[in-house]
Amino acid sequence: MGVFRVERVTALSPDEAWRRITDWRVQAAQVPLTRLASVSPGPTCAGTRFTMRTGVGPVAFDDPMAVVRWEPPEEAGGTRGVCRVEKYGRVVGGWAELTVRAEGAGTRVTWVEELRPWGVPRWCDPLLDAGARRVFGRALRRGRAGGRGARRPPARG
Repeated sequence: MGVFRVERVTALSPDEAWRRITDWRVQAAQVPLTRLASVSPGPTCAGTRFTMRTGVGPVAFDDPMAVVRWEPPEEAGGTRGVCRVEKYGRVVGGWAELTVRAEGAGTRVTWVEELRPWGVPRWCDPLLDAGARRVFGRALRRGRAGGRGARRPPARG
């Protein structure tokens, strides 16, 4: 699958948008048929590992991930935060980069991800990308990482 991008602008502060977008349990609850199966003890930081479980009953798989970059907004003067997660499962590989950035009186929340389902031919990428943008856009909105009144930013181009 190719790389997809989802953005929302919210009235939340960068710190609050960060807290919401990096709450793995909340994010899992917003993605259909997915739950947080395990997470390393302690606060999230570079090196934290967690596993999402996707599917129903015996038709499910684990999606293990590791946080490889953790820069909360307070480390950047409260204006920007970046979290990068690498996927290392047998069913799905890839990465995700979640950012929050102060914008006007609010925050721009951006989710960029490459999902690589093993064994799926590349000609399926456009269909998978469209589905992923829809699912993860909804996850941002429902998980309120986009906050109340979240909106898509104007198209660039």
